[in-house]
Order: sequence, then structure tokens, then C-alpha cells
Amino acid sequence: MAILWCKKCGYLREVSNEYIGKDINCPICKEIAPIHNTVALVKNVLTKYKQLHNKYSELNVDVIKAPLAEAAFNLSDEDIDFHNTSMMASQSQFKPIKDWFGRKGIQLDVDTKTLDTQGFFDEVAVALGENYALLKDVNDRISKAQRKGYGTISLTMAKYSQKEIQALTKYCRELYDFSFVAKYFYNKSDKRIHLTLQKTASVVNFFNGEWLEWFVFMKLLILFYEKKTPFSGLRSFKVHFPNEDKHEVDVFFLINNRIPLFIECKTGEFRSTIDKYHKLRRRMGIEKKNFVMLVLGLSESQTKGLTSMYDITFVNEHGFVDYFQSLI
Repeated sequence: MAILWCKKCGYLREVSNEYIGKDINCPICKEIAPIHNTVALVKNVLTKYKQLHNKYSELNVDVIKAPLAEAAFNLSDEDIDFHNTSMMASQSQFKPIKDWFGRKGIQLDVDTKTLDTQGFFDEVAVALGENYALLKDVNDRISKAQRKGYGTISLTMAKYSQKEIQALTKYCRELYDFSFVAKYFYNKSDKRIHLTLQKTASVVNFFNGEWLEWFVFMKLLILFYEKKTPFSGLRSFKVHFPNEDKHEVDVFFLINNRIPLFIECKTGEFRSTIDKYHKLRRRMGIEKKNFVMLVLGLSESQTKGLTSMYDITFVNEHGFVDYFQSLI
């Protein structure tokens, strides 16, 4: 059979094959309408439909992928210096995280200053975290002195090897170069380092435990980037639940716009907070394996034992990168 199809009014009806190729007046709108071979017309319509469908599919994939590429900072770029960028502080970078929490009715309070790596907090944190066994005494002495209001400390190097002394003096010199201490002097004759401390609140908070947040944030940030894993990241922000409850979050990543990674960083007492984070994990709807408490100084046997006992995952400063790498 043939088909009469008026493109103006949409009138459609079958007619005899003898009219194929002829034009007639549409019985509805009186416009000239051609008579089509049914099979040829259907083939033509299907071809155009396929073209449009493919075009739409490409556009749809691009729309879906766009937030991931944005969250991953265009992972094809290989020259990003995450130790010196304001990129993490951009609203578009952490928007997927805000949207993820928003779907749960949770609002965020984000201070973008905590994400800007153009300062030196991140560099010093990584230096401290990667060599914490050796630098622990320096950090503890500085932190204790700052809490008590002391202005200076002296560190005896006599008990250390020559290689360790080189590492310790290098670190303390960097503290001075980056203005984490006001003065630095190493007396080679009596092997003592003398430091004059800074009293600025941001530096005091850093040595009092905030350095661990920076360390974890930077190590995971670089891990996800190197593994070409789309991510968004935040540190040191507040969440506001619908009933007005508020909680602080140390480090949070969202992988592939859908997998949350919650990390609470503890440099001191943590046992009294376990129940609090049990409840917070359930309230946020995050799986146990993705809800992590990183406790400085825990042994491997302790992390395994505590993870087995409680409804959250425990890691230490040595194993957390490998743990999160296993998740992705």
C-alpha cells in the first residue's frame, strides 16, 4: 500500500499503490501532499530516527560525564601542582559533595580557606606525616610548649644518628623558611636545635592536630588523581542536619559522584568518641568500609581488632593510603 501524509496538518491514510509519486490536495487542510511508497517512507523515517537517537545519546553521555570530569579536574591534564593551587577551593570542585549531602537533607558549612594549598600547611603536613616516627618528638614538643604559652624550645640531637640529625635539622629549617617558627638556630657544638615559636592561631592549631587532616587530605587527593579516579574533596567543614544537629567532618571525598569516603582523624584520645561516630555513620547512610577513623599511632593489630569489634573501620597513618587504594 501507499501512504498519503500531509506534513502541514499531519493527516495520514493509506491509498492505492497506483497513486505513488503523485501529489493531491490534502482532504483536511487542502495543502498539496505527496503520495509515498510505504516501505520507502518508513525506511527514511527510521534512518532519521537513528541519527537523532545517536546524537542524543552522545549529548546525554557528555552531560553525565561532565560533572565527573569537573570533579576530577580534567584528569587528562598532568601538570597540576596540588601543593600550590586554589583549584580545590572552587565551588564547582566540591559541588557534587554538597549535592550528595543535600539529597539527604544535610546542609554544609564550608570554609574555602581550608582547601587552598597556596600556603605551606600541606607541604609541612606531608613532610611530618611521611617521617612521623622521627619527627614526632619535634611536633610534640612544639605543641606542648604552645599549649603552655612558652615562647621557645630546645631539642637535643645527641641521641640521634648523623643521618637522623640531617633530617631533623632540615625539617626545622623548613619550619622556619615557611614561618611556622619565628626563629631557628642549630648549635653544632652541643647538638641542640633552638626554636622560637609562633603564636598565630592557625599555626598553633596545625601542630595541635590539624596537620593530620592536611596530611590525609593531600595523600588521598594525589592518590585519586594519579589513579585517574573522578573525585571531589573537602576537609574541615560542618554538616547541619534537618533537626539542627551539627557535626564537624575532618576529611571527605566523593568518588565517581556516588561513593562517599568519610575520614575522622585522631591524634589523641579516640575511645570516648566511638559511639558518636557509630551513630553518625548510620545517620549519613555510609557503609562501614567507607566510614573510617584514622588514629595516629595505632598498631596494625589494633586497627584490625577495633574494626572487628566496632561498626566503623579503623586505620593508622601507615596503612590508610593502601586501604583507600584497595577501595577504588
